[in-house]
Amino acid sequence: MSDPIDRILDAVEAGESILKNREILKLDYIPKTIQYRTSEQEQVTQSLSPIINQSRPSNLLLYGEPGTGKTLVIKKVIENIEKRVEKSNFPIKIAYTNSKNETAIYGLIISLGKQLGLNDKELPATGLAISEVFKRILNKINQERLNTIFVIDEIDHLAKQAQKTGNDILYQLTRANERLEQGSITLVGISNDLTFKDHLDPRVISSLGEEEIIFVNYNVQQIETILQERVNEAFVENSVEKPAIDLCARYAAREHGDARRAINLLLKAGEIADRQQSKKVTDKHVREAYEKIEEQLVKTTLKGFPPHKKLVILAIMRANGSSTGEIYLSYKNLCKRIGHDELTNRRVTQMLSEIDQLGIISGRIVNQGTHGTTKKFKLETTSEIVKKAFKESPEASILQDIL
Repeated sequence: MSDPIDRILDAVEAGESILKNREILKLDYIPKTIQYRTSEQEQVTQSLSPIINQSRPSNLLLYGEPGTGKTLVIKKVIENIEKRVEKSNFPIKIAYTNSKNETAIYGLIISLGKQLGLNDKELPATGLAISEVFKRILNKINQERLNTIFVIDEIDHLAKQAQKTGNDILYQLTRANERLEQGSITLVGISNDLTFKDHLDPRVISSLGEEEIIFVNYNVQQIETILQERVNEAFVENSVEKPAIDLCARYAAREHGDARRAINLLLKAGEIADRQQSKKVTDKHVREAYEKIEEQLVKTTLKGFPPHKKLVILAIMRANGSSTGEIYLSYKNLCKRIGHDELTNRRVTQMLSEIDQLGIISGRIVNQGTHGTTKKFKLETTSEIVKKAFKESPEASILQDIL
């Protein structure tokens, strides 16, 4: 019998993989043609096109669920604009940042400044007030007559997580042109939340949403077409079965038509097929990939919970299928064991509703006859996944004794 390690390494060396170009399936890949987004591409291009003729475009907001092509479209439009102006003497700078990926607003503003060409000495990683950072960015734009487009992806995260500071920064960005003698700033916000503006100061709303474009969800057939196009470029010919593509599309359509999720699922299925040295990706590989991705999402969510939410999860795990009152009693006992002050019953009940919305637990109303009705909760994931997630979380040492 051949050595399993050598067998796999021999296959890799021989190039025996059904995946011929993984980059096609990466989240940052920009295809030559963006399917089913012609109208949106036209609208974004029309909105930003004045910069080609040395005029400032209006601020722009793009709305839509995750995976509906917002980031893809804006990046492609910007890429084309940059190609058009790279040989001209008209200085255009385009900076992109994702507010969800930045741990603090300071980091987000620093990121924008660095992309304009400011160095570490001019913009140190720490030590400056945000107002000073912003002042230095404006000085750079003014001195070099830069015509800038700032793209802030997941801008809703900025407004929600640091509401007062986030609103102040957005207000400064949208009014910055009043402080510039030369050059300009156009702000493009990308949001997964259609209610995003509910979190904004009215002063910000009036100047931020000068133009708005909504990206509708993809349907199953559209996702199938998008996947087939990626399959043709990323996989060896005839190595992905049609039922596998259909299943990826159905899973994604169930999640509001998230094409990005479907493409990632296809990549994971291809990797599983490769590891199993299969010549084809089947719906079995897609199901296995889906389970692994779901498990990772649940673990990531659980790890990010604050301490008391983790204790509520552990209380549910110990009293699975129990009522709110029973869960609260279990939660109080856990708090005593680790020396934490307990939260009120009302707050724990709110937490149960919040966790229920994430799909990690489920609640159902149970009729108790003469005793009326009660709501009972149960875990929708395994206790093993919960324990793994909490053992990898910052509170692992505190929770160790009760896991």
